[in-house]
Amino acid sequence: MHHPFTPVASVPVDPRRARVHEEGWQSWSPSGAYALDALPHRPANDNWATVCYRPGVTVPAGVFQGEGLLALDPGDGSPVRLWAAPDPVHEVPSLRLTPAGPVAEVSADGPVKEFTGTDVPSLLAEWASGLGVPAPRPAPTVWCSWYEYFTDVTEDDIHENLRAMDTLDLPVDVVQIDDGYQKALGDWLTLSGRFRSRRGIAEAIRARGRRAGIWTAPFLVDPSSALAAGHPDWLVRSTDGGFAHAGRNWGHDLYVLDTTHPGAAAYLTDVFRTLRAEGYDYFKVDFLYAGALDGVRHTAVDPLTAYRDGIALIRAAIGPQAYLLGCGAPILPSIGLFDAMRVSPDTAPHRAPEAGDFSQPGQDAAEFTGAARQWQHGRLWINDPDCLMARPAVETRERWAAHVEATGGLMASSDRLLSLDPWGVDTTRRLLSGGE
Repeated sequence: MHHPFTPVASVPVDPRRARVHEEGWQSWSPSGAYALDALPHRPANDNWATVCYRPGVTVPAGVFQGEGLLALDPGDGSPVRLWAAPDPVHEVPSLRLTPAGPVAEVSADGPVKEFTGTDVPSLLAEWASGLGVPAPRPAPTVWCSWYEYFTDVTEDDIHENLRAMDTLDLPVDVVQIDDGYQKALGDWLTLSGRFRSRRGIAEAIRARGRRAGIWTAPFLVDPSSALAAGHPDWLVRSTDGGFAHAGRNWGHDLYVLDTTHPGAAAYLTDVFRTLRAEGYDYFKVDFLYAGALDGVRHTAVDPLTAYRDGIALIRAAIGPQAYLLGCGAPILPSIGLFDAMRVSPDTAPHRAPEAGDFSQPGQDAAEFTGAARQWQHGRLWINDPDCLMARPAVETRERWAAHVEATGGLMASSDRLLSLDPWGVDTTRRLLSGGE
């Protein structure tokens, strides 16, 4: 439900020096500051508009847009201005800034409050501090399978890296199994042919004095999954009666689990209770944007309420001590729900994202948005800048490592550890040791 945009402010600016900060909708949505004559990052195609930006929102050319937050440094020495959602977890208006010569016209499609300060990052930080979110717990150090093995990861790969951590004396607290252990999205408790026992691998990790972590995309369902075949009533519907779509990835369409349905809620609870009972206490929950998509749900609640209630189900199932990392998540509606949050698109072994779209994997995109969201770190959650990749095959690995280190956020290694050269081992050990 999108409302018309109404004027909020008309601000005199120095068009040559003014800067505007756009806050993107979710983890992967480009966020950052631009000159008034710059072209802000926009989706290169309709699928990425759904999967990585705010779905259903098209921004006119020549207009800047923030989701729930928009800041302006007028560039003429007058105070920096921030317009923010008064109730950011429940209602996230879109804010637009249109340059018009010596003024900037600001409008919004919902209520906003205005704040002033001296510079954009400190004003955003001040706003975040004023929300009263409890200080986040320190993050554990992590090894993650994704950026070396992707969906082809095997149980033997986990064992090899587990041994290598000991051999290389790397201070890894959590060994996190990423996408690839499960048979299909939605069928989280059914193993792919590459894994023998989830409980067994968790026990092997813990026997070496480390903690077991696991990845899920809890609100996504593969149309070919057993869940979709057996429980079509557990899926969010579109207004035309078909299934709501969360875009395409992994080469197929994505459906959305309706966590307002009692059966789906019980299933999701069972998945996470089972994983917790098997010994996993670090959970990366990904592609969370799907839980906040518009659609027809079993219970008539707005999408942001459905999203927050879905995350609350997961937290209740894993317990207060388990560590919860969000990713691909609507930023403002996630406040207060997570220990850590991915604050950028994925990194990659290469710098430039596909089609120049800064929501797509690439070090350039991850650095741009990750740096612009540094104000969230320690105030809303622990920032996750995405994983360190330090192997020789990674483009500009020194620069990427410097970015990850500078954030002071969650430190995770994602290499086949035996492929690291001496620089890679030393850098990985140093970052996991807190830079000592």
